[in-house]
Amino acid sequence: MGCLVIPNFSIGVVLMQQAAQQAAQYFDHVEIIELHHNQKADAPSGTAVQTAQMLAEAQKSFNAPLVKETETIPGSRGGQTPAGIHIHSVRLPGLIAHQEILFGAPGQLYTLRHDTSDRASFMPGVLLCIRRVMALKSLIYGLDKIL
Repeated sequence: MGCLVIPNFSIGVVLMQQAAQQAAQYFDHVEIIELHHNQKADAPSGTAVQTAQMLAEAQKSFNAPLVKETETIPGSRGGQTPAGIHIHSVRLPGLIAHQEILFGAPGQLYTLRHDTSDRASFMPGVLLCIRRVMALKSLIYGLDKIL
C-alpha cells in the first residue's frame, strides 16, 4: 500500500508552486514570506519549506550578496536555505494560511501569493488524496504528484 505526505492540501498552493518553479529559471533573487495563525507551532511552515525545496531544483544559488549584510536584530532576514532562499515566518491572530513568493530582478518584482480565507479551501485536495491513496504503491510527497 502507498502513502501520501502532503505539506498543503490546497490546489491553489500547488499552482503557485508550479508558477514559482518556472520563474526560478529566470530570476536569481527570491524570498518566501509565509503567514499563519498564532497557534501554529512550527516555523517555517511545511509549505514554505517544500516551496524552497522545489525552487532549489533549479540547480542554482539564489540571492548572491551584493553587500555585506549586518542584522542589527538577529533573524530579521529570516532563515536561509542551502540554496540561499530566505524564508520569513509571521504568526498573528486573524490569519489562517498565506504564502508569498517574491522574485526580484533589476527594474521588476514578480510576486506570487496564495491566501486562505477559510479552511474549506483544503477540502478538494483532501478528497483527491482520499480517492487516490489506495491505488498508490509507494510513498508520495506533495499534492502536485497526484494532480
